[in-house]
Amino acid sequence: MQIIHEEIMRHLPINGETRRLFHGRGQCFAGYEDLVIDYFPPVVMVILYRQRPQAWLEELTALLCSALSEPPRAILLQERFLPNGPSRLLQGDLPESLDAREAGLSFRLRLGEAQNVGFFPDMAVGRKLVRERAAGKRVLNLFAYSCSFSVAALAGGATQVVNLDMNRGALELGRRNHQINGIDLRRASFLSVEFFRSLGKVRKLGPFDLVICDPPASQGKSFTAERHWPKLVRSLPELLAPGGEIVACLNAPNLGPDYLDRLLVETFPLAENLGLYRPGEDFPEAHPECTVSLHHYQLPVVRAEQAVAF
Repeated sequence: MQIIHEEIMRHLPINGETRRLFHGRGQCFAGYEDLVIDYFPPVVMVILYRQRPQAWLEELTALLCSALSEPPRAILLQERFLPNGPSRLLQGDLPESLDAREAGLSFRLRLGEAQNVGFFPDMAVGRKLVRERAAGKRVLNLFAYSCSFSVAALAGGATQVVNLDMNRGALELGRRNHQINGIDLRRASFLSVEFFRSLGKVRKLGPFDLVICDPPASQGKSFTAERHWPKLVRSLPELLAPGGEIVACLNAPNLGPDYLDRLLVETFPLAENLGLYRPGEDFPEAHPECTVSLHHYQLPVVRAEQAVAF
């Protein structure tokens, strides 16, 4: 437990904001590759990818209560090694509602309701980038899920954001995220459609100055990285305005970041690569090439039809 304690002390939250306390999935801590701990003050969420003895769970609970400056109201365990990743309380009780807090923004959580709680801490670097680049832009947020990128874009001064996702329930949570941040809903729209079947409809809403692509690693037949990333990238010339920007998140450890860079360069040979981003110090990785990567490109100010499309 000493390693866990040391990591927690290095990652204590600041001003009540959400923080990853321990990131075992990065393979940097031998024997703890199955453990992730996120803190959404005042609730700690422990995620396990293999079964641990009850005595070990009790020791971890005691460690968390002693290490944090304020004892958590609840410690929630999600058992990802079981079908559907069920959750159960190790201690305390869950508040009626709870928000993740990041950079002055709030995002409603669904703790205990689903495997994904509605917010991904490892995308903080992406939300920061979008917020910094969004001023005065029309934004398309593909695979929007709970619309955290949209909230960040509008907080950064975007004029309009179109959020698109197949999951109607996730979009409803996204709508709620806009409301709790005091964002005028007239600046955002929420389309529950499948992107590849609705490309014509989306094209009519453009062109967009910024397109955000953050698809799931795998979503049944709707999205698999090897099959659908090429198709997704080749659709972007129809959607982007001259000088438009692309923020694309790749979550496919078997492919590596070079895969997406090659696709983007093939489709937009004149585009400028503005940067490659990774989750940051709260997410140590023994093999950085296998972690989530965020790719930022900007098109030249030329007519859209000059982009290469296949």
